Amino acid sequence: GAHPFDPGILAATTDERMVRWWWTNRPAAPIVLATGGRAPCALSLPAVAAARALSALDGMGMRLGPVVATPTRWSILVAPYTLEQLGELLFAKDCVPSSLRFHGDGGYLVLPPSETGAGQVRWERAPLPGSATPWLPDVEAVVDALVEASASSAPDSGLYPPETGEGSRLTY
Repeated sequence: GAHPFDPGILAATTDERMVRWWWTNRPAAPIVLATGGRAPCALSLPAVAAARALSALDGMGMRLGPVVATPTRWSILVAPYTLEQLGELLFAKDCVPSSLRFHGDGGYLVLPPSETGAGQVRWERAPLPGSATPWLPDVEAVVDALVEASASSAPDSGLYPPETGEGSRLTY
């Protein structure tokens, strides 16, 4: 995680002692998860589309892991994936909504209970208590439902490339 109040050299660590010190001395500081590598990855979409996608995935009996929510976007945590895996999945699609974001290598997510410019970050679906490494679905298992939910939520379909030249009207 990263902490905005410390010098750059100390701003990110996995050292438990440093994280514990930050949380003890600055409990309101944002918590940031670096995505990719061996860490979880995520797919995020506007909150309205995400609620629709979660409902569809629940209806299919899909087992999901943690879901992070801000007032405008939700992020579904998934098992680590590579850019090549993601590219193959998206290449097979006729279109991909521009409102769908991918958080893999080099990316990050702000985790609860952080506060951002968009508002309070919360768990829509929290990790199970006591779970140091929560179960995460593979990206292949959820991407179809997320693409469909994103595409069907936008007035102009929000497709990339945009058919109208306007792009997505969904809130980013």
